[in-house]
Amino acid sequence: MRAQYFYFPLALFANVLCLCLGYTLRSSVSWVVSSNDVVEDADLSEEVAPALLVDSAGLWKQAYPSSNVLGDSVESPGELVKPEDDNVAQLSSRLFSYRLEKVKKSSGSSPPPPPPHQETARTARYIAHYSDWGHLATISTQDKIKGLPFGNIFSVSDGPLDNSTGVIYFYVTPMDNTVSDLKSNPCASLTFSEAEGEFCRQMVYDPEDPRCARLTLTGKMVEVAPEELVFAKEAMFSRHPVMAKWPVGHKWFFMKLELIQVWLQDWVGGVSLIPLEDYFKATPF
Repeated sequence: MRAQYFYFPLALFANVLCLCLGYTLRSSVSWVVSSNDVVEDADLSEEVAPALLVDSAGLWKQAYPSSNVLGDSVESPGELVKPEDDNVAQLSSRLFSYRLEKVKKSSGSSPPPPPPHQETARTARYIAHYSDWGHLATISTQDKIKGLPFGNIFSVSDGPLDNSTGVIYFYVTPMDNTVSDLKSNPCASLTFSEAEGEFCRQMVYDPEDPRCARLTLTGKMVEVAPEELVFAKEAMFSRHPVMAKWPVGHKWFFMKLELIQVWLQDWVGGVSLIPLEDYFKATPF
């Protein structure tokens, strides 16, 4: 009788263990709930679309078995879960995209060949205009490197592709370390390299080859004045359309670089310090 009581818990445990062997643990993944139908008239303004980025409750559903992701199931995430708000689902399908025709119109064809290297002012304007991004160096306010140089990458524009001004505009957030640096010391240097485009690759020039031109603009970073905001917005958003959908909670604002010096190396044998008057008189076209 005692033996029966002794073996009963063991038998029960063995049965439970056998049942457990019939199950497998699967990791959960997240899907963005979207619609295949594009809402042409949806409100994707700067104020509305970025707000959807933080609306995680409406956009993301969790705990889909990984087998549904990896291919054994014919059901799609959209079929498994119906979003509470169809409008949110339809908007989310375009949340990180923009119309292709708008991109083609804004980006145009490839840049023209660079000017002759002897035309230094024109070369500087060419690089400043056709560069979509650059490296901005500031004096750091971060604790461990306070007072030391700090570099960061920024998308830039000196105007729409058909309207070069030579003035470099930025779209920045106070959350960026570089912006914190600029509040303490607004002086900065912005460097471009011709290696960003196709010319140096086609000529098989190393980025450090003097014939692969590099341009450094040094000056003071200032916030764009209200009367200049319309153009600054056109300059940035025409070249970087996705910026219009960035989260408004980041408090983005426009800045520009007021030039003090234009430094250019575009050939062997030294560098060129281009007078500001010559720089602004030149044209990249």
